[in-house]
Amino acid sequence: MNLSYRIAIRYFFSRNKRSFISVIARIAMAGVAVGTMAMIVVLSVFNGMEDLNRKMFRTFDPDIKIAPKEGKRFKVTEALIKDIGSVEGVQLVTKVIEDNALARYGNQQTIVRVKGVDSSFSLRGQLDTALIEGSLRLQGINGTPFAIMAAGVKNALSVSTEDMLVPLELWYPRAGGKTLNLTSTDAFNQVQLRPGGVFFIESRYDDYVIAPLKVIGALLQYEGKISSLEIKVLPGFSEKDVCESIAKKAGNGFIVKDRDSMNADLLRAIRIEKLFVAVTLSLIIMVAAINIFFSLSMLAIEKKKDISMLYALGATPSLIRKIFLTEGAIVALSGAVTGIILGVLLCWMQIEYGLVSMGMATSLVDAYPVKLLWQDIFFTGIMIVMITLAVSYIPARRAAETGKVLNV
Repeated sequence: MNLSYRIAIRYFFSRNKRSFISVIARIAMAGVAVGTMAMIVVLSVFNGMEDLNRKMFRTFDPDIKIAPKEGKRFKVTEALIKDIGSVEGVQLVTKVIEDNALARYGNQQTIVRVKGVDSSFSLRGQLDTALIEGSLRLQGINGTPFAIMAAGVKNALSVSTEDMLVPLELWYPRAGGKTLNLTSTDAFNQVQLRPGGVFFIESRYDDYVIAPLKVIGALLQYEGKISSLEIKVLPGFSEKDVCESIAKKAGNGFIVKDRDSMNADLLRAIRIEKLFVAVTLSLIIMVAAINIFFSLSMLAIEKKKDISMLYALGATPSLIRKIFLTEGAIVALSGAVTGIILGVLLCWMQIEYGLVSMGMATSLVDAYPVKLLWQDIFFTGIMIVMITLAVSYIPARRAAETGKVLNV
């Protein structure tokens, strides 16, 4: 065993229980332990929130989306569809028309986001887990068009999926020609659909109405054009890699984004908040570690005679510094290991038993989402090592210099 480590261990365990230095050392250990535990738990909660948001995006958003670089619509060709479908990893290509429209049901009306999709949309199976009422069919046996709406639209219009007599009406201003009187029904295109299903994900998707592509295309007068192409990627393939391959096929006239890129702002906000919280907790751990500085400083004063004796026996200033640096490391790492164990245990209990609930009846999950990552534990450990070295160096250097002077 290294000599500096053996002496540091002896100093750590042989202190007088009534010594004020021992009290400060234990306070430092407790502070580091609590700070480390808080760091592990908070970072894991942010990981869980990011993972939860990705699951929500996956329920509605496509794996990859192709949109025109300029304008809202473009003419899609079979050659383009074939080229995209030939990319390795592409499972389904869905034609989509998306815009705002007025929805009416009985005497109620509201602005909605209409999304027209072709028959491949139902094969994606995305909304299966989000369906809360009705079914996901977009067309009846006799050709009747159905609408799948968000819970927010259903509540705003008081829609009943069981009422077969009252249709859901979609209105959109007619394009071209002379300016029409917007108070007249002649100024609008209208389509009627039967309410078929209701889904709920979260508030950002609460204004959507999904309907057959041909119906929405006629309503919005897209004349064979579409808003975007949505791609479903085969399991086992990287969305980012497939996205890059599709971008090469599509050319410069299109913007191709994977799911994370489509929701980059929200994910970036979560990561920035996580960074600031990590910095704040690091400062709290540093404040707790200052007790290590005071503990080592007073220990150096208490052990002046021992240090002088070590010098007389041939010890070097480097050895004395190592003894006190090791002493600080023992105090800090004891607290850190305890904190990591407690933090991991709390996260495991939250995952298994949901100790802390979201506190909202409408939340997608009952308890706060938590996801442990080894990178967070590694980062916390590295941070504590750096803080320990920073607060232990000055007392260790002073101990070496003081002992050398006394020995002279």
